[in-house]
Amino acid sequence: MHLLDQIDHCGVVAPDRPAHVSEGRTLTYGELRKQSDAFAAYLTETLGDNRAPVPIIGHKEPEMLIAFLGTVKSGRPYVPIDLSIPAQRAERIVANSGAALTLTPAAVREALAKPSSAKPQRVGPDDPYYIIFTSGSTGEPKGVVITLSCLTSFVDWMLAEQAFPAQAEVFLNQAPFSFDLSVMDLYCSLATGGTLFSITKEAIANPKVLYQAFAQSGITTWVSTPSFAQMCLVEKSFGETMLPSLRRFLFCGETLANETAAQLLDRFPAAEVWNTYGPTEATVATTSIRVDRDVLARHSPLPVGYMMPGTKITIVDESHGIAPDGERGEIIISGPNVSPGYLGRADLTAKAFSESGGIRAYRTGDWGRMRDGLVFFDGRIDGQIKLNGYRIELGDIESHVRSLSNVSDAVVLVVEKGGKLDSLAAFVVLKERGEGSDFELSLGLKKQLAERLPSYMVPRKFSVLEAFPMTPNGKADRRKLAEMLR
Repeated sequence: MHLLDQIDHCGVVAPDRPAHVSEGRTLTYGELRKQSDAFAAYLTETLGDNRAPVPIIGHKEPEMLIAFLGTVKSGRPYVPIDLSIPAQRAERIVANSGAALTLTPAAVREALAKPSSAKPQRVGPDDPYYIIFTSGSTGEPKGVVITLSCLTSFVDWMLAEQAFPAQAEVFLNQAPFSFDLSVMDLYCSLATGGTLFSITKEAIANPKVLYQAFAQSGITTWVSTPSFAQMCLVEKSFGETMLPSLRRFLFCGETLANETAAQLLDRFPAAEVWNTYGPTEATVATTSIRVDRDVLARHSPLPVGYMMPGTKITIVDESHGIAPDGERGEIIISGPNVSPGYLGRADLTAKAFSESGGIRAYRTGDWGRMRDGLVFFDGRIDGQIKLNGYRIELGDIESHVRSLSNVSDAVVLVVEKGGKLDSLAAFVVLKERGEGSDFELSLGLKKQLAERLPSYMVPRKFSVLEAFPMTPNGKADRRKLAEMLR
C-alpha cells in the first residue's frame, strides 16, 4: 500500500482520532486527510507543471503536517525548515532548493481558505519525497534527497520490528522537523494511526512545563536523542510514575551511553530501550538493537545494532578491502534506503554515492567495526561530529566564524568531558584586538554568529590568540589547540 494511502486510511476509519497534538492544538486524522487533499489541489493549481521543492518554515504547528502531506500529494518534495534556524541560513536553504514556493503555517491556513478543483498527482516510488539540508564543509548547506521508496523501506522495517499496535501508540516528537530523527516518530505514528505528541523548544527550555506536558501526554513510544533523555534523567521524578504508559525508547542521532541506558531501565522497568544508527543519507536509521541488561553487561561501548533486512553494511579498510571481523574501517551502507544523492550537487554526490546492479551505496565517513554481525560506531573520520543529536561539520562553523568582519582565522574544536562530547570551542585570530576584554569580545562574536547559524552550532567558548601554533605542513596545529582546552 502506498504510504499516503496508509495514512489516509485512518482518516476514513477513525476520522476523530488525534493525529497530532502540539501546544494544546489537536489535528485529527479526518482533518489531516481532508486538509492535505485541499492543500495538494491548491499547489497543483498554483504551481502547474513546476515540480520544484516546497520549503515549509515553522515549528511543530499542525499546519506543518498538512503541508508535508499536501505537498507530496501534489507530486512535489517538501523541505522542512525549523524556526530555530537563523533567517540568513534559512534563506540559503530556500535558494539552494530551487524552491517553487516557500510557505509558513499562516500561508497554509490562507491556502486552505481558497478552494480548488485541480486534480493533483502524488509522488511515485522513485520521486523525491522530502529534502533535508545538513551541514556542509564549505559553509553551504547540502540537501539530502529522500525518495518515497527510501522512506517506505525505512518505515516498513520499523513497523515490522517494533510491531506498533494500530491506533494505539502515542509517539514523542522531540526533534524539530528539519532534523531527520523526527522522520522516525512522524511517519511511524502516521502509518499506524498513532498520535504524534510534539514538545516545542519553549517547553524544552522550561523544565516545569516540560514535565507537566509529559505527565499529561500518554506517551507510549519515546523517540529522541540520547542527550535529551539524559537531560530528563536529572529530574528525580522522571520515571514510570510520570510516564506510566511508556513501552519503548527509540534512540538515534548520537551515541547512546551505557550509563544512560542503565538508568532508563532502572526508572522504566516495563519499557524497552532500543539503540539505532544511520546517517540522513540512508533515511534515518539502518541498524538497531534492543539494549537489555545482558547487552549492557557484554558491551561497553554499546553496539548500534544489526542491519535492517534488505540493506547491507560493509566495513572497508584504507585500501577499500573488506576489513576483518572486529577491525576498524569506514562504514558503507547499500540498499533501498540509500538516498540518490545531494540536490543539485553532482560533484558531492559522486564523491559519496555509488551504484552497482541497481543498488545504491553511501560512504558514511564514519569509523565502525563488525563483530559477529553486530555493528559498532567508532566516530567520524573527518571533522564531522554529532553533538546533542545534531550532525555538525566543524568546517561549516569555521567558515562562518572566518566570515565575521574582524576575524582573520578560526579553528573550531570539540570539548570532551567524561569521555563524551560536551560542547564546541573556537580559537580566533582577530584583525584588530580592540580594547574590550576577552569576555566582551567573545560575547560579540557569539551574537554575530547567532545571526548566521543555529544555536547548537555556536561555540560555547571563544579564545583569542595572536597566532595559531603550526604543524610542519604549515597548518594550524589542532592537537596543540586541543591541549589548551584541557
